[in-house]
Amino acid sequence: MELTLKSARRLVDEIPVPLAVLGVWGGELSEEGQRLDALHRKVLSKTMEELHFKGEFGETLLVPLGLRRDEKGPGFALLFGLGKKRGASLETLRKAGAKLVQEVARLGFKEAVSETFLSEKFGKQEASYALAEGALLGGYSWNKYKTGGPASKREKLRLWLARSSGPAVDRAETVAEAVNFARDLVNEPPNVLTPAELARRAGEMGRELGLEVEIWDEHQIKQAGMGAFYGVAQGSANPPRFIQLTYKPQRPAERVIAMVGKGLTFDTGGYSLKSPEGQITMKCDMAGAAAVLGAMRAIAKLKPAVEVRAYVAAAENMISGTAYRVSDVLTSLAGKTIEVLNTDAEGRLTLADAITHADRQGADAIVELSTLTGACVIALGEKIAGLFANDARWGREVQEAAERAGEKVWPLPMEEEYLEALKSNTADLKNTHGRSRYAGAITAALFLAEFTDKPLTHLDIAGPAYTEKNHALGPAGGTGFGVRTLLELVGA
Repeated sequence: MELTLKSARRLVDEIPVPLAVLGVWGGELSEEGQRLDALHRKVLSKTMEELHFKGEFGETLLVPLGLRRDEKGPGFALLFGLGKKRGASLETLRKAGAKLVQEVARLGFKEAVSETFLSEKFGKQEASYALAEGALLGGYSWNKYKTGGPASKREKLRLWLARSSGPAVDRAETVAEAVNFARDLVNEPPNVLTPAELARRAGEMGRELGLEVEIWDEHQIKQAGMGAFYGVAQGSANPPRFIQLTYKPQRPAERVIAMVGKGLTFDTGGYSLKSPEGQITMKCDMAGAAAVLGAMRAIAKLKPAVEVRAYVAAAENMISGTAYRVSDVLTSLAGKTIEVLNTDAEGRLTLADAITHADRQGADAIVELSTLTGACVIALGEKIAGLFANDARWGREVQEAAERAGEKVWPLPMEEEYLEALKSNTADLKNTHGRSRYAGAITAALFLAEFTDKPLTHLDIAGPAYTEKNHALGPAGGTGFGVRTLLELVGA
């Protein structure tokens, strides 16, 4: 859907569009709805009573307003159920915004106005932001490779938010655009989005928005000493790229935050081969990179006061005569040697070198996002990311940022005793804890923490980064999870 969002100070009935959207809470019309109901001879309340419309969340009812020729304003009202007043949150508004635009588009309207729900409870700015963000995320679609038919057509919709905050709506547009940029990257097929293509798009975006851009090819990666990263990449005909983007505020920054994203544009599992079913969604194994790049897109526009550096080790994990093997020993950028027990535990190898580089470049704190372990999905399901931190204060900062953003994370322990399972008889570390199926997400986090002494928060986003069915804020595919958390974290 091609959605245009407009902010207006006027009331719902003062905007000349064919459809007005009005909220229904606990079976009752909102204050704005009651006013419009009185203007139109109680047609809304009468219809609700006749049809027993209670306004459960997402439930809708289209009512003709029966305008006379001399009357102006919307000809139809869409009663939009918001559920119960008790327990309503900003997330309720986000989901309402997403559902709202989908329903208006389904009804075939090209332009509509909606009241800004719950502004009396949360304030105009917060309510406007959450509703606008939800609408823009819910209006996202991915049909780039569809040819012909309804699915290939982009519906156009203009939605006005009555009595809303213009600055809040503008910020929501910037943030949602960044999330949708990340979604686009994740949804691209792997034959299109190779490591080189991901680097090209990141560089093009960065230069266009005034970010500092540095991209290393495979020769520079090897020369830098990134042996763990290159070991994963060496089996593919598509060479790796190391992507570095930097945002600097106009005034000297008191803090430098590094964001690291896992950038496996496709993961076969290598010689520890995934099943055919396990490979179906592996184009999303660069969702951490997509989140970091999406966040940088918004950071360049919103201009926070901190310096932000983004790092992505982009590669494919493939099988060939040059691919790395089980029992290989790789030398990381940090100088630590790693015995490979499983070539499908490749993400942590690429991230080890990226984290080391971020540390050496002078980051004060590092946040890293990766679709790292199936173990985290087993523990927390598909909706919640696991949060691991080697520094309690930094971990809380990231968790609180996620809560403000409306993205679900849950802290899991960095149990030091489990580090014993990563010790190798051959090298400094093993890349997995062997045949044991226990604590896989924790040992992966402990492995990453071995490559920096700086405050590090690792977000395992294997669950919420990709969905195979439609969800509350958009369609199946990449979700853009993590972008909003990162923007809250840096104060953008």
